[in-house]
Amino acid sequence: MQIYLPIAEISVNIFLLLGLGGLVGLLSGLFGVGGGFLITPLLFFIGIPPAVAVATGANQVVASSVTGVLAQFKRKAVDVPMGLVLQAGGLVGSGLGIVLFNYLTRLGQLDLVVQLSYVVFLGSVGLLMLQESVRALRRTRRTDLPRPKARNHGLIHKLPLKVKFRTSGLYISVIPPLLVGMAVGVLAAIMGVGGGFIMVPAMIYLLGMPTKVVIGTSLFQILIVSAFTTMLHAITNQSVDAMLALLLILGGVIGAQIGSQLGARLKAEQLRILLALLVLAVGVKLGLDLLLPPGELYSLSTGSVR
Repeated sequence: MQIYLPIAEISVNIFLLLGLGGLVGLLSGLFGVGGGFLITPLLFFIGIPPAVAVATGANQVVASSVTGVLAQFKRKAVDVPMGLVLQAGGLVGSGLGIVLFNYLTRLGQLDLVVQLSYVVFLGSVGLLMLQESVRALRRTRRTDLPRPKARNHGLIHKLPLKVKFRTSGLYISVIPPLLVGMAVGVLAAIMGVGGGFIMVPAMIYLLGMPTKVVIGTSLFQILIVSAFTTMLHAITNQSVDAMLALLLILGGVIGAQIGSQLGARLKAEQLRILLALLVLAVGVKLGLDLLLPPGELYSLSTGSVR
């Protein structure tokens, strides 16, 4: 059953889109991730143009973050002042990212830059996740291995503009959170990701936030910045395909319910290893697509010539 996507300008099987959304939702339920770093490259694989995949993939991040944020607010595990500072940096970074996104589009280099960015980030994150997962698995078998501790860097405590964040129990400068939020905003605009895979480690090891409020505060920031990024993409380059987003979100809601049930039956260490291997596999596939020559060197497409 084919459906025509007006913004992407291609016809795709509706069940394939529901399946992709369901797969990412399943991963979200299993691993507790938004899935933005996986849905966008998966859309590449089925022929969705990178500009549309990036802009529309951000909708999936927004949808998957809503329920998580509400649950964290109920647990009082969200540092709202810290989240607002991160959001301020994220909104600025998102605006800068949109400017860079449109500039690369005019140069005709957007597809290459986005795919190369995914190869680098997925490869790096996948390797780090795999290394940490193996260490965690070893710790469950041996109790004599030291556990990692959060590190407090003296430079951060010497910076000006200090603010007291009561929920996190911190008294630090707002400059590092602003920079972290800005970096995540740029990634959200160019790659269509929430940025949680960068923000969470930065909040723990760079800012020194307690783990109990990191997830909720990260989701709080990601939700607003991803929604803002989607709006900017829709206004500036009209690359958000509403029909594609609707089908992905619908599949994602169903998949998340199944994933949450399956996740309760597996060990956390095993889940992290599986996710790391999946991330590496997607990164390798993207890298091979860039290196190997295509099956057809030339293709014809309809469209207006300007």
